[in-house]
Amino acid sequence: MEKDNIEVTILMPCLNEHETIGTCIKKAKTFLEKNNINGEVLIADNGSTDDSVDIAKSLGARVISVEKKGYGNALIKGTKEAYGKYVIMGDSDDSYDFLNLEGFVDELRNGADLVMGNRFKGTIEKGAMPFSHRYIGTPIISLLGRILYKSKIGDFNCGLRGCNKEKILSLNLCCEGMEYASEMIIKAQQNNLKVVEIPTNLKKDGRTRAPHLNTIRDGWRHFNFLLINAPRWIFLTPAIIFMVIGLIGIFLLLKGQLVFENFSLGINTMLYCNTFIIVGFQLLIFYLLDRLYCYNEKMITSLDSFTEKIANELNGKYVVLGLSMILIGFIMSISSIVKWKDVNFSELNPTVFMPAVIFANLLLAIGCELVFSVFLVNIIKKR
Repeated sequence: MEKDNIEVTILMPCLNEHETIGTCIKKAKTFLEKNNINGEVLIADNGSTDDSVDIAKSLGARVISVEKKGYGNALIKGTKEAYGKYVIMGDSDDSYDFLNLEGFVDELRNGADLVMGNRFKGTIEKGAMPFSHRYIGTPIISLLGRILYKSKIGDFNCGLRGCNKEKILSLNLCCEGMEYASEMIIKAQQNNLKVVEIPTNLKKDGRTRAPHLNTIRDGWRHFNFLLINAPRWIFLTPAIIFMVIGLIGIFLLLKGQLVFENFSLGINTMLYCNTFIIVGFQLLIFYLLDRLYCYNEKMITSLDSFTEKIANELNGKYVVLGLSMILIGFIMSISSIVKWKDVNFSELNPTVFMPAVIFANLLLAIGCELVFSVFLVNIIKKR
């Protein structure tokens, strides 16, 4: 096969699909021949122990072996090994319509970098999608994707999609499991690739065995990936809100109760403000750690200026600052104990006594978090 002349590679991941692999290959080849497309069918075998590979080879498909397990691993290597300028990928369980891929090819030829199928805009055969996938899992994941990443894709989990090989490889996709499907969309969006969506049909797969997909495990991996790549929503925005509210409240209440016409705010409110500041600071650190982790794992190509600045400035001087806060908090705590001792450890007026204790507790908590965060951030930075 003259690989330089291949326009379209139809890529199928495979793990013990002997019941359906043959049907999928025949349909894919029929599509290519019917539309006079110079193409190939590529099987990314992920360790099959049945006769899937023999069936694929006998039908003229090219087979590559992917030793590292996982849906994402199979498609990443398959895309790299594809000869075609365009890659159309779909599951080898005979659930997708490989006879009618004209829409994908047309959009790719017209300049699209990623063409997503949307099963909800096409037809879904009865029994093709479990109730939990059709009405709960996929809609929720797709909604999160649209909200968190301003994506217009309505079916994040659709397994039938086409891409410009060169453009997709430039994204350095790295997710090993089913969450690869979400990673492709998110990174394409973040890198301003042209992403379009077309209707596609789904029918009940042709296997008698259970699918490899694990609803809870794989659903969580999608959900988790969406969240860790949207840290401004999950960590930074709540951190700022919590810390602003907490700081304003605690400094106002250090002067004493705030009395209004129908109610007053005192030490109980101050205690909640204290918690707000601690939680907000923790979320800020989580945001920083999330960005550094994603950068180290090549899930993002660069750090934003805010993260980079904080990461670079978290050094020994902040350890000193944290230790100073701990020392002040410790001294305030000792002072409070001495005052308590002066009245023979009898009951104190909480309105007078507690503000100093709460503030000391805040300094101790933030100081400890700051010191250990500096060490942890610098450990991650060295990777």
